[in-house]
Amino acid sequence: MRNYNRRIMKDRRQKPSPMLSRYTFWGRRKGFRRTSDQQAGGYVDRYGPNLFLALTLILVFNVLDAWFTIVILHHGGEEVNPIVQAVIETYGDGFWLWKFGMVSFNLMILCLHSKYKPVNFLIILITLIYMGVIAYQIMLLKAHLALDIPW
Repeated sequence: MRNYNRRIMKDRRQKPSPMLSRYTFWGRRKGFRRTSDQQAGGYVDRYGPNLFLALTLILVFNVLDAWFTIVILHHGGEEVNPIVQAVIETYGDGFWLWKFGMVSFNLMILCLHSKYKPVNFLIILITLIYMGVIAYQIMLLKAHLALDIPW
């Protein structure tokens, strides 16, 4: 009985695909054919629409978080995150630029590493955490600040 899944020829590549290369923007690789490669993870040239949707959702939640934070601070609230509090003290209302830049940079890193299984779990976890933060901020705006929010 022959083992057809076995590689007959030596792998032509001397080393694995790099994280960034000329194929990052013009390549065709969207995934891995071999099960062993899928389990190990790696880098691809193109990413799927589900990843785009998840990362865009995180970015939207980030913008909402910054906006709700500004509204809450202007109504007498306090920032509980000490890092963000230090940035707010340094940049004032312009802290959202720093926050947007930091989150965007980290989302690019997550996108590049998205074919590794722990990263997919991390993307889902970040989305859920942001959903909780936004829900909490809406609750603060509705209850404690007595703002008339229809939802």
